Amino acid sequence: MLAALPKKNQNVFGKANYNYMENQFVVTRKRIANKLQNPRIMQIHFHTFRHWKATMEYHKTRDILHIMNLLGHRNIESTLVYTQLISFESDEYYSAVAKTVDEARKLLEEGFEYVCQKDDIMLFRKRK
Repeated sequence: MLAALPKKNQNVFGKANYNYMENQFVVTRKRIANKLQNPRIMQIHFHTFRHWKATMEYHKTRDILHIMNLLGHRNIESTLVYTQLISFESDEYYSAVAKTVDEARKLLEEGFEYVCQKDDIMLFRKRK
């Protein structure tokens, strides 16, 4: 995506270089940590966002090859580092059935995910 941007000069973000961006991030991070009185915010780095995105995508898709492709890794071993952040849940589910659109909407609001439809019945599930 970055390669598709118009190139007016060598830097992707104009005159801002990495050191400038990092400095701005550090200043902003300190300000937020002080404002919220949460020193753990100081532990957040640029790479933390990469781990977070990979973890969330894996949680949604459970597809390690998708994550490998997303991160641009050539070796699956590099990608497996990101899955260590995840506490693997059991594969046990609560199941529910909806016959009308209103019932389906209520189940979705309760955190159930749509699985499939059989005849005129919609099947939903939610992790225990």
